[in-house]
Formats: sequence, structure tokens, C-alpha cells
Amino acid sequence: MQQRWRSLFLQLAVANASFQQTCMSFDPIAYLTNATIRVHEYVPANTTIQLPGMDPTCGRTKQLIPIDACRVALTIATSNRSSFIFEMFFPSEGTGRLLATGNGGIDGCIKYEDMVYALDHGFAVTGTNNGHNGTGGEAFLNNPDVIEDFSFRALHTGTGVGKKLLKAFYGTSQYKSYYLGCSGGGRQGVQAASLFPDDYDGILVGAPALNFNYMSAWRASFYTITKAANSSGFIAAGTWQGLIHQEVLRQCDDLDGANDGILADPSLCAAVFRPETLLCGRENTTGCLTAQQVEVVRKVFSPLYGVDGKLIYSSLSPGAEVQATQRLLSGTPFSYSVDWYRYAVYSNPAWNPASWTIQDAAAAEEANPGNARTWPSDLSPFRDAGGKLILYHGGADQQITPFDTERWYNYMSAQMGATSKDLDTFMRFFRIPGMGHCSGGVGAWQVGQNRAGAQGTPYEPKTNALAALVNWVETDTAPDTLLGTKFVNDTITNGVALSRRHCRYPLLSTYVGGETASAASWSCK
Repeated sequence: MQQRWRSLFLQLAVANASFQQTCMSFDPIAYLTNATIRVHEYVPANTTIQLPGMDPTCGRTKQLIPIDACRVALTIATSNRSSFIFEMFFPSEGTGRLLATGNGGIDGCIKYEDMVYALDHGFAVTGTNNGHNGTGGEAFLNNPDVIEDFSFRALHTGTGVGKKLLKAFYGTSQYKSYYLGCSGGGRQGVQAASLFPDDYDGILVGAPALNFNYMSAWRASFYTITKAANSSGFIAAGTWQGLIHQEVLRQCDDLDGANDGILADPSLCAAVFRPETLLCGRENTTGCLTAQQVEVVRKVFSPLYGVDGKLIYSSLSPGAEVQATQRLLSGTPFSYSVDWYRYAVYSNPAWNPASWTIQDAAAAEEANPGNARTWPSDLSPFRDAGGKLILYHGGADQQITPFDTERWYNYMSAQMGATSKDLDTFMRFFRIPGMGHCSGGVGAWQVGQNRAGAQGTPYEPKTNALAALVNWVETDTAPDTLLGTKFVNDTITNGVALSRRHCRYPLLSTYVGGETASAASWSCK
């Protein structure tokens, strides 16, 4: 297929004399309705483009474009009171692949870094701002159309636009479509597979924000558990990262057979961890916790139960407490949850996060703004359309617990009446021990899941999740494992700290002896 595309493009390039002329003579509006041009430019390789329209909260002001590309940015209306910003880059040498990128949290930030990652591997790429700008949810207030854009419509519409423009630009309809996203973008990918099974041939998602309303409630609950950072008895970050984390490792690190500071299966630890071992006593008044603090630790590592006493969201995974001090355990309200309640659930900007109770969890789930819940029971239409999905989740995720992703997998398995072997025909779920939220952590977290996760490692199916997805879609060769890498201090020039073979769920990465940093010391059982 790639050879056919290169031939087609060469013919197109000859006819138009140069790629720059091809780019600037292309009229995207001729193929669309309800769209206006924001930017249309030829971008030479290694050009840094400025992003002056990006909301400051997105933290992206510029982006290096590594190859010759044609850039088209549009504003596309979705109703009389909503629209989204759409970006697309066409590579100078197309490979017959289109990739759409997702977002994160509740934000409207285009992930240009993910776009560039795919662009550098020959994909034509798209991204949207999800119908609003910035990381906050103020735009949701009294505007269900904006919430719908955030939930699914901007991505779905943008994907349709991308397909139209790709066909027109390269002059052929032979292509494969892909999706890449993590966190909120992970939720978008799973929801796309559920609602629009024909949108993508292959979907790569990580740490998906599934069960979105209850997840938002779970995040909101932490402020009521830990209390404010200036409150009496508040557990400081250093205590979580030191005393408590060391006790987690003392009780759990060798459950997988290797004392390496990485929990291969945090659920084993969740079943046995006892925080009362840290309780102060008459002979022990320092380096310990008060009874009140022990109860906080217990609640932090406990699931969330609804008003009827049934499980609605799984617990934080042991090992995640180190990085969870950044947000969940920081003694401040989780901003995404605050905005979801204020501007989407209640339409009340004065809602106080300190007032949160389990009744608020029920209210959010009942309202289900924009149909953002995302807890599908059946992906057989996606399977029957020939779609393939690779899912990954870090075992030390500090923002979205991997336990709820496992719970969804098992729920869908039961609802579809499908065994893991059945699900393996179209979906592979990889647990990444020691990986944080989408990236980072003490484990071998680099698996090509995004630009950061691909640095310093080969773009090959065994080491790169995106390459593995393409290989699965286009050669029907499914990945059995992913070889993860961690560099010393996450710096490539420092050398490899460890490699590990990550297993598809429900298989577990099991220590079989030898050097724990070597992939050969681990097998899937």
C-alpha cells in the first residue's frame, strides 16, 4: 500500500511542480460546509511554528515540525452556538494512513506533540480543541452543545473532515485510519469504538477516563478524605512518598518474586496492605501515623461505593501514592472534577468542592452530561467492522486507577459473553507495571505510546505500540507482548535502566529469575 501511495504522490508532485505548490493550491473549503480557514500554509522541515491562539493553560506556545508538511487549520461549526478548531498536517510523503489525536482531562488543548509523533512516521494527522479552549470547563456552562462537542462530536466530526481532505489532497480513497490518545483522550478512543465503529481501523488508547462521571466523583472525593493542605493532621507529600510508600513496598514488593521497587500486579498488594502497621504507639511516636491519618490512608486505598452500597469506582492502586501527591493527595480540590460539577452537572459556578458527598456522584451519573459516561458493554460492531484496539494502563497511575480499566474489561467480557481469547481477536490490553499516568514512573514505561514514550526506542512492533497497531491492522499480526524501556533518570544518554516484557491481560508479567532489570527475567503467565 505504501508503494502505491508514493507512486500516486510522485505523480501529483510532478503535475504541480513542488509539494509547496501542491499545498498552497489545495482548497479545503471546496470539500466542506460550515468551515472557515484559520491557517493554510506550507511548513518546511524543521520549522518551529508559533501557536498564538492556544490558551495559556494548555502550556503549548510553539511546535517543531520535523518534516515538510502542509498545514490546514479550520473553524468548524457544530450548531448555532458551538464550533471547534481543527488542525491537519499532510506529510510530503504520504503513507496512506490518517491518524486522529485526542485530548486530555476536560480540556480543549490540541496535542501538537502527538500530531508530530505520527506525522514523523508518515501519517496525515488531525487534532481538535474539543469545542472549547483551555484546560477548564467554563465553556460548558448552560451550553449542552459544547459539552457534546467535548464528549464525542468534535472528534467524530473532525475525523470525517480529515478523511474527506485526505482523499482530496492525495487523490485516492485507499487509506487506513487510526486514533491515538491517553487519559481523556483514552476515553474518547473507547467511546469512538462504541459509538462510531467505522471511524477507525486501529485505536491506541491509554489510561482511559472510562466511567467518567463516577471517575470525576472519585477524584472529587479525595479532597474530603485528605482535607485541605493546611488542616490539622494533613499527611504531607514527603510522608506519602517516604514512610507510606516504603511500607507499601515492605508489605508488597516481593509478592511478584522480585524486590525491585515495582509492583507487577498492584491488585495483589491492594488485597493485603494494612496501613495500621504505621500506627504510632507508646514506644513509637515518630516515623509513624496517628489513628486519624491511618484511616485516611485506608480510605485512599479503598474503592468508592454509591448511595446503594454498590461499587461505582475502584481504588487508587498501591504504588501510585508517590506521584498522586501532585494532585489527588495534594490537599486541594481536583480541578477537572470541580469544573465538571460546576459547569456541566449542576450549572452552578458557586458549587463548593468541600461539600461533595456520595449524593453528588449519583447526581453526576444520572445527568451524564453529553453522554460522557463511556462504559460500553459491547464492542462487537467495532470488531465486526474489522477494527483493532490496543489498550494500555500504568500500574502506578496517579490520576486514573488501572483497577477500573480492568473492571471494565471484565465487565465487557461478561456482557459480550466473550472470553479473553475472544476479545484478543480485536482488542489487546497491556498492563504496564510501575508506569504513571500515560508516561513516566519507575517501571519500563516507554512503549511508543506517545512522543515521549517513543524517544530512544525503535519504531518496531515489538517495542512500539503504534507500530504494533499498524502491523496488526495491515498484516493481521497481533502483538502478544510489548517490550518496555526505562532510561536512567529518563534520560536517553544515561543508558537503559531496565527493560521488561509487558503482557496482555489477564496474563501477568512474572519474575522467573535473574537480573530484574532484564526483560529475559520476566515471562507472561
